[in-house]
Amino acid sequence: MPPPQRSIYKEAEPRTQPPAPAKDQAPTPTTGSEPDGFSPSPLVLALLIIVVSCGCLGVGGAWLSQAVVPRTNVLILGVDRRPEQGYVVRSDVLMLATVDPQGPLLGLLSIPRDLYVEIPGHGESRINTAHFWGERAEPGGGPQLATETVVGSFGVPVHHFVRVDFDGFRAVVDAVGGIEVVVEERIVDNAYPTEDYGTRRIEIPAGRQHMDGERALQYVRSRHGASDFERAARQQKVMVAMVRRLSSPRTWLSLPAVFQALVEHVETDLGPVEMVQLVVTALRVGPEGIEHHVIDRDMTRPWTTPTGGAVLLPRWDVIDPLVKGMFRP
Repeated sequence: MPPPQRSIYKEAEPRTQPPAPAKDQAPTPTTGSEPDGFSPSPLVLALLIIVVSCGCLGVGGAWLSQAVVPRTNVLILGVDRRPEQGYVVRSDVLMLATVDPQGPLLGLLSIPRDLYVEIPGHGESRINTAHFWGERAEPGGGPQLATETVVGSFGVPVHHFVRVDFDGFRAVVDAVGGIEVVVEERIVDNAYPTEDYGTRRIEIPAGRQHMDGERALQYVRSRHGASDFERAARQQKVMVAMVRRLSSPRTWLSLPAVFQALVEHVETDLGPVEMVQLVVTALRVGPEGIEHHVIDRDMTRPWTTPTGGAVLLPRWDVIDPLVKGMFRP
């Protein structure tokens, strides 16, 4: 048996479920309906962000980011779904962001998909299955159960969520005109997964690369010859590159397209003013000021479940000090 998990202080009420797969095995994605997400007027959002970014970063932007909402923690969920699927799928990316307008401060913590934790109402399992079980119980329940799992496991409040799929990721990167990323080592993947459930060969050279949405998706998704820890580090590099791109005045004219892409492809419970406030804070912090960490191999230990599943047991004695330092009130 694995070491006992920490008790959960915020647990969801158990839901009635259909027969479940083994807890250490990834559930099979199924087709489901897509819940309605937040859909403010793209024009309103575009005008807000252009006014704040172009004219108010020095005075008005600082006032807005501090006056509207306090420190906010947001769970970012990247879901692995194909066009014909609904949201009853696992989360491929889990990233917890903390934004403090008073600092200003922006921090990112990547959580490995195979972290073995308590899923409220479902026992111990990989953390990426929480989204599946929640969405399977009811449309829109995926982010809710994923949030409850993160809250219970890490002991920090989560105020909002952002959920994005492959199409949304590509659309947002393309809307800013692509991003610049320094690829440290050449990536060659002969079995990169395609959306028709096949595979293809991809190659990304080492060095500085300008990436459009498709290329950036390949960069963050490729698993060949790399661990999930390395993939998480790449995902954070892309996030930093996005902030760098948005910080450039040359990109500000593209902001209406960026927010159009967000409205069409990204689901969130953030309101329009909160969204503007978070973006303004990110711009004030700047790409070099972002604090980012990955829960890596030094903070976990591999373990094989009784049924043969390979998972990661959290080393809370190492994880807790990092989390407390990043998400302190």
